Amino acid sequence: MDTDLSAADWPMKDSAVLHPKANEHLAVDHPRRIPVKAGFIHLGVIKELIPVLQDFGTDPESVIREAGLDPRLFEEASNVIAFSSLNKLLTLAATRTRCPHLGLLVGRKATISSMGIVGCLMQHSKTVGGALESLVRHLHLQNRVAVPKLVVSGGEAMLSLRVYAPVGESADQIADASLATAFQSLAAICGPRWVAAEVLLPRKQPADPQPYRDFFRAPLRFNEEAATLVFSASWLASPIAGADAVFRQIFEERIAELEAVPNRDFRDEVRRALRSRLLKNKCSAGEVASYFAIHRRTLHRRLVAEGTDFSAIVDEMRFEIARQLLAATNITLGQVAAALSYSEAGAFTRAFRRWSGQTPKSWRAEHRRR
Repeated sequence: MDTDLSAADWPMKDSAVLHPKANEHLAVDHPRRIPVKAGFIHLGVIKELIPVLQDFGTDPESVIREAGLDPRLFEEASNVIAFSSLNKLLTLAATRTRCPHLGLLVGRKATISSMGIVGCLMQHSKTVGGALESLVRHLHLQNRVAVPKLVVSGGEAMLSLRVYAPVGESADQIADASLATAFQSLAAICGPRWVAAEVLLPRKQPADPQPYRDFFRAPLRFNEEAATLVFSASWLASPIAGADAVFRQIFEERIAELEAVPNRDFRDEVRRALRSRLLKNKCSAGEVASYFAIHRRTLHRRLVAEGTDFSAIVDEMRFEIARQLLAATNITLGQVAAALSYSEAGAFTRAFRRWSGQTPKSWRAEHRRR
């Protein structure tokens, strides 16, 4: 039987609690007690940008300050960074190093421990499938800008990561770093025999794809709709070497504390649910309500209380996905329209003009000129 798992398959209980410091980029609360708020991510993997910049002979502190951040942010992996700031930082870093695959280099230095408590739970899960279920179910506690999804079909497993926060110039770098981190994590829990059958990248094919071939050691497909690792589903039943039941219980209890924090940003939860399911699917309010185990009227009431409604969020997410595909890939407008479930390209063009005041063709041209 085909299996399709995403974070929306479990009722959400996490919170968008504000950190008490005025500086939004520095967290003082231990991640065991307070989840990150919408639009933020634990530093974790991004800390690896420091050694990558040093490898290029670039001063990390100067790049960090130019991005408007305090270098002290990078002293603790549990600190958080706003996604908008991360995008600016990666854009500056790629410009300084003149490296078109900087995100890949950041991700390849990451370890499963870079994912914090979720990575720790993955390491001590009974099976690979259980570890990936934990990733899908709990990543939102540390990362409120991307949503993972696991699909099992026809003997293949497909682990994808989809950004749902507004992205800018570094959409490709962020996708590269996320996919490389997922690759490293799977290699860690599966062992040295694990290989990917295929790697899908939501970015234009670079002039030199060799760094990607060297790292992933698998067939590559560029200009895809989501960052995805494809591998044999037989791995999901594999036990994880070195997993410890005592540690697993400790990390499960700590994660349960985070999940128990009352949810204060239901709108962000709906955005996350839509990002994992909107591509090539018409996702109704009733279906989304069922993901959260609530009635459709309750969904409507909660969104109205936050100053929005379901159709507005659907348009918002379609616009964001469209911009990601137009900016980072070379797929045609017809393909973008089909991915967003529009019956024909003209309907998508009219919707995009309504959202942005431009046609998707002119938006893409202007974005690339910038």
